[in-house]
Amino acid sequence: MTELPTPRGRLTPERPLSDLTWLRAGGPAEWLFQPADEDDLAAFLRDLDPAIPVFPMGVGSNLIVRDGGLRGVVIRLGRGFNGIETEGNRVTAGAAALDAHVARRAAEAGIDLTFLRTIPGAIGGAVRMNAGCYGTYTADAFVSARAVTRTGEVVTLTADDLNFRYRQTDLPAGAVITQATLSGSEGDPDTLDAKMSAQLHRRDETQPTKERTAGSTFRNPAGFSSTGRADDSHEMKAWKVIDDAGMRGARRGGAQMSPKHSNFLVNTGGATAADLEGLGEEVRKKVFQNSAIRLEWEIMRVGEPAPATGDKP
Repeated sequence: MTELPTPRGRLTPERPLSDLTWLRAGGPAEWLFQPADEDDLAAFLRDLDPAIPVFPMGVGSNLIVRDGGLRGVVIRLGRGFNGIETEGNRVTAGAAALDAHVARRAAEAGIDLTFLRTIPGAIGGAVRMNAGCYGTYTADAFVSARAVTRTGEVVTLTADDLNFRYRQTDLPAGAVITQATLSGSEGDPDTLDAKMSAQLHRRDETQPTKERTAGSTFRNPAGFSSTGRADDSHEMKAWKVIDDAGMRGARRGGAQMSPKHSNFLVNTGGATAADLEGLGEEVRKKVFQNSAIRLEWEIMRVGEPAPATGDKP
């Protein structure tokens, strides 16, 4: 590989990524970069050979890294990017701040961002994927975000720039979100805390929260508008079409579709990324055969498969 810039943060070659993903599977990053701060990130991207691919990685809550690993530079934000500040009805959080922490800090300040409480992951990913829960989406609370582009420019992004849709945005390729500002309605802190406790109870009753999962595996195939808001008149759930195809509890190697909630892909122990992705593809095939519905992955799959046995390195 071309020589890389020398940052102030940590740059590690061939860093295993399996322990950085919630599914605990997958191969290494050719390079893992953990910037010291936004200036460090901007300088590194500015000086990095444009031919070298970059992959911004959050906390790995919605990710399968294939067993052959990721080429180029994986960027993972850490402690310098997890601050949370409140002012009026707004919360400004670093991209590495966990969604649950932001929801709790907001509630303490009397700001209702309770929809974030049960969403796995961090704020950068929530913005990028327009994460949502209980009928509210990041787009509904979004004010603005800061990001560093692939060329090292620090920019402010608006809702128009991101063009929020169901589980997706138009974030520029290679751009790294570093901070986001959200707004919420006023609420009583105790009432908001009770609301979040009820949400957690509901989640734990219906989802395999004690297992190694990556949240919902597939997007709901219908029932959502282009902005990502629910449309009850055409509601359809991924778990239902998976059940109808007889795939609840299906297994492949160490991977399983959860018996508790069939839209959750579980590493029961020792699953490879190939097991996990392969089972997901089997589910998609069975659902299409049964109902002519093409499920779309909600979990992001990146990297290269492991070399076949006998292949030269």
